[in-house]
Amino acid sequence: MTESQNLHRVAVITGASSGIGAATARTLHAEGYLVALLARRRDRIESIAAELGEGAIAIQADVTDRAAVVTAAQQVQAELGGADVLVNNAGIMLLGPFSSEQRTDYRNMIEVNLLGAITTTEVFLEQIKEGGGDIVNISSVAGRTARATNGVYAATKWGMNGWSESLRQELLPDVRVTVIEPGVVDTELPTHITHETTRQAVQQGYDVATVRPEEVAEIIAFALNRPRHLVLNEILLRPADQLG
Repeated sequence: MTESQNLHRVAVITGASSGIGAATARTLHAEGYLVALLARRRDRIESIAAELGEGAIAIQADVTDRAAVVTAAQQVQAELGGADVLVNNAGIMLLGPFSSEQRTDYRNMIEVNLLGAITTTEVFLEQIKEGGGDIVNISSVAGRTARATNGVYAATKWGMNGWSESLRQELLPDVRVTVIEPGVVDTELPTHITHETTRQAVQQGYDVATVRPEEVAEIIAFALNRPRHLVLNEILLRPADQLG
């Protein structure tokens, strides 16, 4: 699909304030999409939207707050004409030893990573169905392989994968569902980890990450632009010795 063919296609990107989300907004906008940047951090998404200029809007919304997502969907409909593409990118990675002390982190990960994607999809689904659109779910290689200290994070990604496969079967051929499973990507994810020892250890791996958010964004654009008769429901970006 060329840039001219993407004109007026509307992409909604959650977690668009940094990392993969911000890179995806920039990449899709450059390819002719209208983009709606959703995130909790208003200042960041407003700055990115201003950078992109015409055809980009910033909407403050927490994916764990259904009312906020409904309001966001109404704004996308009113200002951009409705969503054709939804990129469920919002996520947190709060790793640490399994214990009661981490229970708040566990709940937060489940609510953002899994329930947030489910809620956002449910709210935007009718808009996406209207034009025969795309849903792109950002999972992780942790959705296939778990390791010590990432059990609940991995559980959210396994859940994302299972739900996505069911959704894919339900919505084809009108709506395509794509799951992308990056490994370690150079983002700020480790900075959110509350368990100090784990954060330090994980940060060391991210400090030498070789996959950039822009590379994942290019994969997302490729998946969206492929001919609709092709079925490609998983793309892996997995360095052999890294786990995101």
